[in-house]
Amino acid sequence: MDYKIVSDGCCDLTKKEIEEYDLEVIPFYISFDGKNYVKEIEEIGIREVYDRMVGNPDVYPMTSLPSLQDYIDVFEKYDRQGMAVICICFTPSLSGSYNCACNAREVFLDDHPGARISVINSEAGTVTQALLVKEAARMREAGISYEDNVRILEQMKKTNRIFFTVGNTDYLQHGGRIGKLAGIAASALKLKPMITLQYGVIESSGIGRSRKKTMSKTIELMDEYFRETGDAMEDYKYLVGFGYDIEEGQSYYQKISSHIFEESRVKEVGILQIGATIAVHTGPHAIGIGILKKYESFL
Repeated sequence: MDYKIVSDGCCDLTKKEIEEYDLEVIPFYISFDGKNYVKEIEEIGIREVYDRMVGNPDVYPMTSLPSLQDYIDVFEKYDRQGMAVICICFTPSLSGSYNCACNAREVFLDDHPGARISVINSEAGTVTQALLVKEAARMREAGISYEDNVRILEQMKKTNRIFFTVGNTDYLQHGGRIGKLAGIAASALKLKPMITLQYGVIESSGIGRSRKKTMSKTIELMDEYFRETGDAMEDYKYLVGFGYDIEEGQSYYQKISSHIFEESRVKEVGILQIGATIAVHTGPHAIGIGILKKYESFL
């Protein structure tokens, strides 16, 4: 049986990549007034989202997960074609998308007990969710079975890490991702937080006094990960993510990709603009590097 790779919109893949990897992406919704929601990418572009965030720093946008019906419609579309589905979702520590997809699966299976649908908690988001989705697609293209793809994804996701920094703590504090007192102290001292997303949870990895230093520290955090695990850098995929500032993103990409190429035999490092779903948690100036072990390591 053929199968389809599906993801919610937090994978932040471009339309070109979605077509290239033959994926289905179910978008999140975003609102700037808490009342009117529009579909990310389909009805509002990420550039417009960032421009509005930067232009209105006192307005905190909100996102809403895909609806139960959004998921059911996609499951039904591919079940009618005789296809199984692997649906990869944003970490549930930051969104209800995964739980919604699980509920949609149960509802759909009640009426279609023969359907084959697996919902994966990516324990990731943005750059590492993108890597996980693309690895799932690569496995499908390599002829790996539906069952083995699901099994490998569950192992592979444990290796995903994002090492990143943000412009300030305002959005993290507003969303309850850091304590209020910690946020006030960091804001007063103008400290820049360093953060790691691992096992689906945002964790503090230190602070710095300048943007330049915290961006450099993300590289040190990545190197430290490889020293601790003993894994070879060549066994991983890499993807840089940046927010509002495209020029800063390109400069950071050049620095970190040069470092990776010098320290290993890695031939490729990707880059993408972080989408609105993560941006409402981290603010418009998040930047960092995501890593994920290649599927070949799990065969």
